[in-house]
Amino acid sequence: MERELIERIQHGDEGAFTELYQLYAEYALRVAAAVTGSSANAADAVQETFIRVYDHIGRFDPSRPFRPWFYRILINECRRFMKKQRAVAILSEEMGAAGFLSYEERYAFAQYEELYKAIGRLKEKQRIPIVLKYLQGFTDEEIADILDLNVNTVKSRLFKARGQLMKWMKIEGERGATNG
Repeated sequence: MERELIERIQHGDEGAFTELYQLYAEYALRVAAAVTGSSANAADAVQETFIRVYDHIGRFDPSRPFRPWFYRILINECRRFMKKQRAVAILSEEMGAAGFLSYEERYAFAQYEELYKAIGRLKEKQRIPIVLKYLQGFTDEEIADILDLNVNTVKSRLFKARGQLMKWMKIEGERGATNG
């Protein structure tokens, strides 16, 4: 279906681009919010991503998977906005309050708030692979393609990020046990 959609877009079907937008916008916004830590930057990055996709879709090879290509553009736009804002990316409760999440997801977000905050504290080179792997379900190989890295580099960054997250979550757990 995705391949047909891309081919329709490449042949000038604007309705197909609207379908593509509807298919990817919500997920793209969540990823961008997780990467940038800002709902405003996330919305801007997603908008710029779709503009770039529209401008460059003619060069995309529909026989290749679309998702990694799309998310590579999205991650690059997020990085560009982060540099522009010189913002420290921290996940915040604003993400849930801004209406990105359904009621059930807001509940899950609140339930895992400490984990999301810890992810936001990771260095960008570790945070982005974690977001792509565990929030978007990409394989290590797809992440390597999106980030233009060696698969072993991705695996190493994921390993270090998981270790750091476990360390921080253990510390938070111990704090909670002594305060509660």
